[in-house]
Amino acid sequence: MSNNTQFALGVHVLTMLASMAPEILVSDALAESAHVNPVQIRRVLGRFRQAGLIASRPGAGGGSQLIRDPATITLGDVWRIVQGESHVLGSYAGDAHCPVGQRIESWMADIDRRARQAIQDELQKTTIKQLVERAHAGMTPS
Repeated sequence: MSNNTQFALGVHVLTMLASMAPEILVSDALAESAHVNPVQIRRVLGRFRQAGLIASRPGAGGGSQLIRDPATITLGDVWRIVQGESHVLGSYAGDAHCPVGQRIESWMADIDRRARQAIQDELQKTTIKQLVERAHAGMTPS
């Protein structure tokens, strides 16, 4: 699953957990809602658990729940947790004997840094709480 798909899945999962709080949700229910395999849900949940956004209990009666206020979780936070420092545009090294190939990797790295910052700046404007409110109101994101 690509990082961008994991980002969307992560937003879905956190919005569901926030919508159903304080209920504990099992990965199978989250997977059904997102139309993905429960293994994919558990991978994303693991990242959120490590980041301190959720708590999980294994076994019968277990599941996951949000432990941070959804008003304090931005989509930028989700992006950083899921995406990490991975390239947004990809990475490429050209032929060292070509005038373009010698420089393309550094050029693209600079563009990638700027694109990543622009994405972060935009995603910081929206919180999980706002998405929950939109879901309850039946609104589409603006």
